[in-house]
Amino acid sequence: MSLQEEINKAGEVLKRGGIILYPTDTVWGLGCDAGNPQAIEKIHAIKKRAENKAMIVLLDNPYKLNLYVEEVPELAWNLIELSDKPLTIIYRGAKNLAANLIAEDGSVAIRITREQFSQSLCRSFRKAIVSTSANISGTPAPASFRDISAEIISAVDYVVDYRRNEPAGKAKPSSIISLGDKGEIKIIRP
Repeated sequence: MSLQEEINKAGEVLKRGGIILYPTDTVWGLGCDAGNPQAIEKIHAIKKRAENKAMIVLLDNPYKLNLYVEEVPELAWNLIELSDKPLTIIYRGAKNLAANLIAEDGSVAIRITREQFSQSLCRSFRKAIVSTSANISGTPAPASFRDISAEIISAVDYVVDYRRNEPAGKAKPSSIISLGDKGEIKIIRP
């Protein structure tokens, strides 16, 4: 199957409220439509994860941040532009996302992906996509496809074939920082 066919198939599953297992700019992820509360509940169930635990959202372009964040701090634009590795930023004032995706304090974690598959999928889907590591909560995030448990694989609606055969140990989770209203930065995960 070509890359475009994979993107089309994954997009169809997302539109139907399904869950995909897909490669990202970091580790393999479980994904769904970030605006679909039932799909987000499914991911929590698959991961056996507490419903109040936040998940990351992927976008293909920083200019889409304004669709999902009330006010993007000026510093965020510089951080995104200058970051040479995957960077997730927690923003205050989340909007246009499923309520069960937004943290209790009204924030959301967003990463702009530059990886070919996830970026193309976000662009084609035209909406934010959830990206959470493809593991049961409390177990290590999978560094490659072969590290993903059979339990996770069998629980999703579509498994992307692209990049399944990459060598083990290459991928790492993103850095996570939180931006305050007055420009303060808090490092959550270096």
